[in-house]
Amino acid sequence: MSLRKSYLVGVAIVAASALASLVAAPEMPAEMATHWNAAGEVDGAMDKEIALALFPALSAVVLALLAAVPRFDPLGENVAAFREQYDSFVVVLLAFLAYVHLLVLAANAGYEFEMIQALAPAIGGLFFYVGVLLEHAEQSWFVGIRTPWTLSNEEVWNRTHERAAPLFKVAGGIAVLGALVPTYAELLVVAPILAVSLYATAYSYVAYRRVAT
Repeated sequence: MSLRKSYLVGVAIVAASALASLVAAPEMPAEMATHWNAAGEVDGAMDKEIALALFPALSAVVLALLAAVPRFDPLGENVAAFREQYDSFVVVLLAFLAYVHLLVLAANAGYEFEMIQALAPAIGGLFFYVGVLLEHAEQSWFVGIRTPWTLSNEEVWNRTHERAAPLFKVAGGIAVLGALVPTYAELLVVAPILAVSLYATAYSYVAYRRVAT
């Protein structure tokens, strides 16, 4: 996906999210539910105007920040080597935020569903694409598994990403199962990605010790 096309798609997603808020506004309550706990119960709310603006504004900020990252990264030339995957990740992340926004609007419009169950496929897809990105990510300060050891040694970076990328994909696949097994949805979504993140951090240290000695 070219730089121009990917960011045009990103802008379109942000605009669509804002349009969804405008269209849904008449049907929304004065105070909208905006947060759900692990049991699927609402435990957070905010004024209608703020809630409707939240996700479009957040998406716009995310798009602007991620568009700027390659320019400010001291290793920006490395980002250029996997720019196609990076730009696609920007689109995937914005699509995820737009999907969450639609779920919030639907819940406040009176549709009944389990929030974590509905989120599971999108979270799984996001984790899976993180794995795709990590497969191609070269050493940088803003993208990838950034530990003191991966940033200190390029070989450690490569080894860690080679080991972690498929695990993120597996974590994504497990997260998707949360849509099919609602009783364990939270566990299926959270536990694998925490385990993979901890493993990747520990592995980067071990790899550094092996390379350094």
